[in-house]
Parts: sequence; C-alpha cells; structure tokens
Amino acid sequence: VAWKLAIERKDAPTALIFSRQNLAQQARSAEQVADIAKGGYILKDCAGKPELILIATGSEVELAVKAAEQLTAEGKQVRVVSMPSTDAFDKQDAAYREAVLPADVTARIAIEAGIADYWYKYVGLNGKIIGMTTFGESAPAGELFKMFGFTVENALEKANELLA
Repeated sequence: VAWKLAIERKDAPTALIFSRQNLAQQARSAEQVADIAKGGYILKDCAGKPELILIATGSEVELAVKAAEQLTAEGKQVRVVSMPSTDAFDKQDAAYREAVLPADVTARIAIEAGIADYWYKYVGLNGKIIGMTTFGESAPAGELFKMFGFTVENALEKANELLA
C-alpha cells in the first residue's frame, strides 16, 4: 500500500492517501515536492524550450514519463507536467502558470483516465487528450486502458501527429 501524508496547512488540503494500485514512484526534488501544493508542476523537463508538453495526473503520470523518455531518445524536447489539482493550479499567479505551461508551446497532450473534455482548457483546441468519453465499461483494467488508448504507444502516436 502506497501512502502520502500532506503537511497540514490552512490554505491547502490535508490528506492521507492510500492506493492499492501498483504505481511507479517518481523521483522528485524538494522543490517539486513543494510545488505539488500548487496543483501542477514540471516533473520532467528538457534542455531548452519544449516542443511538446505531456500533462498527466495520478496513475497516468507513469505513462507520460515513459512516453517522454521514448520521445526524448528520438531527439524530441519534451516536458512532463504532473497536474494533481487543476483547482489549485488555476489559483496560482499567471507567471507560475506560464512557467509550467508556456503559451507558445501549443503541442500538448493531456492524459487523464477521467472525463476528457475538461482538459481542453490546458491543451487548447489543437491539443490532444487521451481520456474517456463514455461511462459504464466493465472489464479488467488492463483491457480498458488499451481500449481507451491509455498506452505508451497511443501517447507516442498522438505526439508524433502533433509534432509532424
């Protein structure tokens, strides 16, 4: 069981979170850990200006990191943004939001196992979203993830479409 205890603050939620999922732990610097409270932060960055930004939350962060690793190996400049709380991110000042999601980087993909349409706010009309558009499917999680495109291969395909 993985768990994380958020430090109690009057201006941020406090939580003890348990997960039965076998999630890969992402290495984070002290600054990144502090930035979690900002709702969205740069988890993996490239040298220089990114060509593509992958935005993910929860278990989909691992998928975004794996896709970014492959794209980077192909010579692409890719940034991975972990966005655990869009509400908290939206409350940050414009300079911080711009530093994380620069307006001039329009090649963006959001990866979220929840409702897809909401993420257009962060990827723009030309961005891509890997998300669900239906409700009520029942099958083992691995099969559903493949069915809905929650795979590294699909993320790479969408990234290559944006970068073409």
